[in-house]
Amino acid sequence: MQRAKGRKNLWNRRAFVALGAAALGAALPAAVAGQPPAHAVPKAKPPAAPAHEQKQSGSGGWTLPPDAESKKSPLTVDAKVLAAGKSVFKSKCEKCHGPNGLGDGPDADPDHQEDMDLTKSSRAAKNPDGVMYYKVANGRKSPKMPAFKDSLNEEQIWSVVAYAKTLRK
Repeated sequence: MQRAKGRKNLWNRRAFVALGAAALGAALPAAVAGQPPAHAVPKAKPPAAPAHEQKQSGSGGWTLPPDAESKKSPLTVDAKVLAAGKSVFKSKCEKCHGPNGLGDGPDADPDHQEDMDLTKSSRAAKNPDGVMYYKVANGRKSPKMPAFKDSLNEEQIWSVVAYAKTLRK
């Protein structure tokens, strides 16, 4: 009986070694090639953000969601909204865009004055309300424009969008 037990253990050890060698044989070429072994469990991808939170890079380094072009202002533009927008513009935007929106403020980048000029009506088609809103909210790295989503509320951003549109020729 002892002998039968010994044979069984020996067989188990041989089977274990054979299985280990087979697994190593499958994993080794992949490891050498820099790939995970075939039996490796792939990492789960994080769930995708809801569509309204997904961002894509717009042209010129802007971060815009897919619905930016169709987003409309919830504000009714009147003298009060424009006055609020002008106040926000004066405190947050004028130092770069200049008092008349020509891109000639004291902190303006002279190499990008053309991009900073808000008066060009020819650019209106590329910058509907929602696009302007997200440009103000998210900013961009180059040419530099700060993001204001943390310092302005939604109503303030919409009011400055309404005011900036009045600067167009």
